[in-house]
Amino acid sequence: MTQPAVRPHPFPLALTLLTGRAAPLADSAVCSGIAKTPVTQPLTLGPEGFEGDEQADRRVHGGVEKAVHHYPREHYAAWQADLGALPLLQSPGAFGENIATTGLDEQSVAIGDIFRLGAALVQVSQGRQPCWKLNHRFGVPDMARRVQTTGRTGWYYRVLEPGRVSPDSLLTLVDRLAPDWTLHRLWHALYIDRMNREELRGIAALDLLAESWRKYARRRLDSGRVEDWTPRLEGSE
Repeated sequence: MTQPAVRPHPFPLALTLLTGRAAPLADSAVCSGIAKTPVTQPLTLGPEGFEGDEQADRRVHGGVEKAVHHYPREHYAAWQADLGALPLLQSPGAFGENIATTGLDEQSVAIGDIFRLGAALVQVSQGRQPCWKLNHRFGVPDMARRVQTTGRTGWYYRVLEPGRVSPDSLLTLVDRLAPDWTLHRLWHALYIDRMNREELRGIAALDLLAESWRKYARRRLDSGRVEDWTPRLEGSE
């Protein structure tokens, strides 16, 4: 598969830092920490995320491989074009992100990229797999599927070095360990060209990628089948 050229990173980048507490979703008794709002004070970033940030269902959200969620500000304009001027799309935090920036997206970020974030050091661990809670969040029945289909998913970091992060901290690239494995390439292999065995073997061997994602590749190689996404996209996991 021929990969698109990786665009250079325009560093350092200013960011919006966001956290949120778990609360009931709209029109639902289910709790979620997806609603994030900007913070105004420095926070400690530990191995499983920022102090004061919550995930309601720790079986599928949070943890060391999903400690920090990053979502590009550029995607908001694309969603406004698709969905109209929804109030949620007027400011960062609509997609449950902890970091929002302008200047990075899934085509320019790769698995294993290491960034200095304030005093902390973080590493890209996986893309975001959207779940049905986005449907409730936006009031759009197929919002999770739209996020997956467009590839406007955002991504997660693992924390290599804990530290303090301020709202005025900058994000700076430190190292690229697997630049060919952009998030866009990973998304294309998992959701578009889904049984490309060469790509799946590459994913299975990518030790910088979160183990749960490597398992998807191994299972497809072993079974010759693509997993059913319906429970994650349309109903309770």
